[in-house]
Amino acid sequence: MVAITPIRPEDRAEWLELWDGYLTFYEEELDDTTTLATFARVSTAGSSIHGALARGEDGRAIGLVHWLTHPSTWTVGDYCYLEDLFVSPDARRSGAGAALIEHVRAWAAEHGSAKVYWLTAETNATARALYDRVATQSGFTHYEIGL
Repeated sequence: MVAITPIRPEDRAEWLELWDGYLTFYEEELDDTTTLATFARVSTAGSSIHGALARGEDGRAIGLVHWLTHPSTWTVGDYCYLEDLFVSPDARRSGAGAALIEHVRAWAAEHGSAKVYWLTAETNATARALYDRVATQSGFTHYEIGL
């Protein structure tokens, strides 16, 4: 059974191992300042960015999720953006990913969000198989401008 717990300051080492795995998966590198700021945000109660860990039966952290809300011009309620989701490779297909998504969905519903949405790489077939089961693909294509 997978348990979902809020990220706390004392979870830093476990979170960092998962965060590093997530960045490696997406072939990204972040400076230490950004990583430390991200951890501070997701582990501080009352922050605008929220975080949770999935824990396996042995209590070990096996996945992470980060999310935030923002206003929308298309609804009175906020939208909830699930920004980061990662499950360690040895724990995939354990139900951790689905449990993390459900945790965010329930949180968003409880806090009055109109929807939960996220992005993933088109090539991320393993994750997309899960996403196709728990959500509806929007049909939109993502664009961005780096600043």
